[in-house]
Amino acid sequence: MNKSIIIISALLTSFALPTTVKAENIEHLNQLLRTKQCENCDLSNAGLVMANLTGANLRGANLVGANLSRANLTGADLRGANLTGASFFGANLSGANISEAIVNNTDFRTAYVQGVILNNTDISSAHIQGVVGIPETAGSAEQFYIWGVAEDKKGNYQGAMNHYNRSIELNPEFAEPYLSRAVIKSRYGDTNNALEDAQKAQDLFKQQENPEGYVLSNRFIESVKARTESEKNGGSQGSPQFVQIVNSVAPLLLKLFLP
Repeated sequence: MNKSIIIISALLTSFALPTTVKAENIEHLNQLLRTKQCENCDLSNAGLVMANLTGANLRGANLVGANLSRANLTGADLRGANLTGASFFGANLSGANISEAIVNNTDFRTAYVQGVILNNTDISSAHIQGVVGIPETAGSAEQFYIWGVAEDKKGNYQGAMNHYNRSIELNPEFAEPYLSRAVIKSRYGDTNNALEDAQKAQDLFKQQENPEGYVLSNRFIESVKARTESEKNGGSQGSPQFVQIVNSVAPLLLKLFLP
């Protein structure tokens, strides 16, 4: 997949949510609410906000455009379901099975997904900002990095750090998350580890013949060293110049992906 397409898909978080309208198949909707058994049902555009669907069988169901915001789907079976454009905003999907489901433009923001099963499910076009408990196997190193950048830009540094860590675990030769992680560490005064990550990024950028990344890494390393030296001599720990450099690194890193 083209890297710029991945970025655009991951960062466009302002897509309009699907409009909730009366379900086309009232019989299937009533069946689901009554029995929680609705395999292969037509629930397109169904309004199921805050519905209790614990352990529900929705295998192969058509949930295109359905609104399940804040619904309880703990342990639900959604294998092979079509979730295109559906909203699971703030929903509880802990232990749910979403294997082989279609999740194009599906909204999982702030959902709880601990223990979710995602075998053969491509979530690259889904919205997952703020998701709690996303498994490490749910995305590629690049996807976790992009999700990290999105959290970084919102000021959620711990969430960003978690994504950067997973990105590096999946691909230890991926330079960008090392430098992004270094930026966060420097914000918290973890200078030695920040420099170690930045140096690793610089080495990788050099090996991969990425001059922009190499120069950016070097710029960051020199600024951290200069601040450290200034602090030893009794200077300010938060010089405006250093803060400006740190704040500029993340958006510049994003540009490294663009053609």
